[in-house]
Amino acid sequence: MNPPADQPPNAPAAGFEAFLQLLDQPVYVVTTAAGGEGDDQDNQDDRDDGNRAGCLVGFGSPCSLRPARFAVWLSHANRTYRMACRSTVLAVHLLPADDAGAALARLFGGETGDEVDKFARAGWRPGPAGVPVLTEAVAWFAGRVVGRVEGGDHTGFLLSPLDGAQAGGAAALPPAARRDVTALTLRDVDGIDPGHPA
Repeated sequence: MNPPADQPPNAPAAGFEAFLQLLDQPVYVVTTAAGGEGDDQDNQDDRDDGNRAGCLVGFGSPCSLRPARFAVWLSHANRTYRMACRSTVLAVHLLPADDAGAALARLFGGETGDEVDKFARAGWRPGPAGVPVLTEAVAWFAGRVVGRVEGGDHTGFLLSPLDGAQAGGAAALPPAARRDVTALTLRDVDGIDPGHPA
């Protein structure tokens, strides 16, 4: 089906924007460290404090149960995308729906790593392959990049989980306790001006 004559060729279909406005999916902070263990050895010169990157992401989802897979989509405009293209492992974090989570969302969504060391302003520890794991996250997992999909102005990184935990280091919460855990969503971060245009 061709778009109407008055619609630019890359514009979304008329009802698509209305559909998207009703979504309120979780947002994620994706972090990476180029030149970490198992990464491209040609990037030795990146193994300093500038080798870490992270950004706020609105596009991510589990996409397979067996084998377990998660896809996260990074904007080509972001420094994190450029670093992720040179990395073998990414970490994906859910942020708490509180002031600390909102502050992390503003830092990783409203600042650019081209100008600011975001990790100097956030609590973190090294995770698998050296990827930063944010200590304030409600939950996180690190995954090996097993594939990529070009999707216009974003690239999807297909991840195979390696490790992860919920707040406090728990591998999983019992079902009754899950109701008490809330993560930041797209509507919670609606007012953040991106560090790079999306």
